[in-house]
Amino acid sequence: MGMITIKHNELILRPITLKDFETILIWSQNETFCRTNGWELDRDRNELYSWWEGLVEKLPNNLIRLGIERQGKLIGYTDLTVMSKKTAELGIAIGETDLWGKSLGYQAVKLMIEYGNNHLGINTFIAETHETNLRSRKMLERIGFEHVSKMGTENYLGEDVRLMQYILRVST
Repeated sequence: MGMITIKHNELILRPITLKDFETILIWSQNETFCRTNGWELDRDRNELYSWWEGLVEKLPNNLIRLGIERQGKLIGYTDLTVMSKKTAELGIAIGETDLWGKSLGYQAVKLMIEYGNNHLGINTFIAETHETNLRSRKMLERIGFEHVSKMGTENYLGEDVRLMQYILRVST
């Protein structure tokens, strides 16, 4: 996919790097972030580094993962998993939990949708979130995603929660 950098207002979406590891280490020690995003708690530093190195250097060809940078600091990441020529699944995580609820995830997702649509020709975006993750659901609906189904369950914040699937169709 090449080196992608997207700038808009206060946010920059850019490739993740090994230099981001110290930030990832901090996020991995934040119990709220880990429990919300399905990250294992109390990971060994070397094991975490190996995991991060794999994400940086060996991403699947159909996955674009960009770091979300604000004021020179990595605050999260967003994913676009291309599933077919015109369809991709969207993901987002804001690692700085004190920045949750400040519309930064909303802005980053909008930038990723714009990139996928303008540069990859993607016109159908799908997303999934936990039924009890009201902040994520509100963000998706604000962007224009439509709730289409409830299939499956997953552990979220210590309990089994239904998964909600969303879809957004945009014109190319």
